[in-house]
Amino acid sequence: MRDLQARGTAVQENDGQGPDDTFRILHVSTGNVCRSPITERLTRHALAERLGPARADAVLVESAGTWGHEGAPMETHAAAVLTDLGADPAGFVGRELLDEHVIRADLVLTATRDHRAQVISMGHSAGLRTFTLKEFTRLVRAIDPATLPDPEPEGAVVVRARALVRAAAALRGWLLAPSPDADEVHDPYGAPITYFRSIGAEIQQALDPVVTALTGIDGRE
Repeated sequence: MRDLQARGTAVQENDGQGPDDTFRILHVSTGNVCRSPITERLTRHALAERLGPARADAVLVESAGTWGHEGAPMETHAAAVLTDLGADPAGFVGRELLDEHVIRADLVLTATRDHRAQVISMGHSAGLRTFTLKEFTRLVRAIDPATLPDPEPEGAVVVRARALVRAAAALRGWLLAPSPDADEVHDPYGAPITYFRSIGAEIQQALDPVVTALTGIDGRE
């Protein structure tokens, strides 16, 4: 990964917490043209729907790829799936995963266990805030919403989100996946649109309880 000092960045290595008024979610896959763009844009869409655009701005959602196609557009089928699901694919540009992305993130959600291992191997105290998407969903389902801070006061969504990540990390060793494959979102790259649609539905299903836990608002309400 590129050296941060050589790039002149002002980012400093810390425990992953960004500014107090912002919570950063980083979605990671391989090429950053299929799975992580779908997950990024679906997350943004769900947050805006439940919180409204102004409050949703407190949660910054990004994505990158471990072998990211820097500057590449989203895969055509991925963009079509997002449109079908009501999210906006416009303006997406692929990125290679860099140290600074991990350093800034309060929560890293990966498509697979291999991606999770790669993020954690980068250091930056990433272990306690890096999960596969489906792993995080499983852990979030086990957390009593009443134990999390109220998301309603100004800025409280960020406080609630950070508490949610800590609670999920504490549960990880106690709530294991029923099978290794249970935590994976498989790569649809090169597959027909029908497979992309199934992956999009899989991602949306995994995201719903996560966004509900983050916002305190059930998408079915």
